[in-house]
Amino acid sequence: MFRSILRNQQKISLRTLATQATEKAPRIKKFQIYRWNPDTPQEQPQMKTYEIDLNKCGPMVLDALLKIKNEEDATLTFRRSCREGICGSCAMNIGGKNTLACLCRIDQDTAKETKVYPLPHMFVVRDLVPDLTHFYKQYKSIEPYLQREDHPADGRENLQSIADRAKLDGLYECILCACCSTSCPSYWWNQQQYLGPAVLMQAYRWLIDSRDQATAQRKAMLQNSMSLYRCHTIMNCARTCPKGLNPGKAIAEIKKQMAFD
Repeated sequence: MFRSILRNQQKISLRTLATQATEKAPRIKKFQIYRWNPDTPQEQPQMKTYEIDLNKCGPMVLDALLKIKNEEDATLTFRRSCREGICGSCAMNIGGKNTLACLCRIDQDTAKETKVYPLPHMFVVRDLVPDLTHFYKQYKSIEPYLQREDHPADGRENLQSIADRAKLDGLYECILCACCSTSCPSYWWNQQQYLGPAVLMQAYRWLIDSRDQATAQRKAMLQNSMSLYRCHTIMNCARTCPKGLNPGKAIAEIKKQMAFD
């Protein structure tokens, strides 16, 4: 009986030693995160440092932010929803680039700090949350919905050919995260009048939709010196788009249509 108990204790000890041997050494990564609270306007914005063990965190920056909020600082404020790069809620500036926190992998180099800011050149609501009210008003201004004077008599949907449908590829996938617009210097300087890459790409999406019959009105809205022509094609928008889209090309296509109309 005694020998049996001793053997069991030895087995447990061996398992414990084996488990400890396989445990990974902590990999501490520092995150510097922009903090600002509108409830204390007398305090200047600051960069606050948090430390995360990468062995106990998911692979994406959003995982790190959630871990910080859940375990270290519940006051940290940011937007997030789908975690799949579909909603665009978690758009922010990570390591100097506008992107989605849910699609941005954590740099595994623990010697480097990762800096996280809200989208640049926007009013900040709190911490990593930018005010996108004006951005959405601009989107609304282009009337982003199908406009027709007539509809199929039988009540069916408005059909289009496979070729016409293919023209919308690379446009309809935009999730309006605002990463491209907030990376554009022209938008920084003229955002009260210049529509910006994201909104203009959506304007082009409706201009080339074969089912839409409001082409003339849509072009007339853009026929001024500011709404469209502030784009200087520096292509920051295409470089930063987390969905791999090309707003700069869409804007160039609108200019071609306007020139040869």
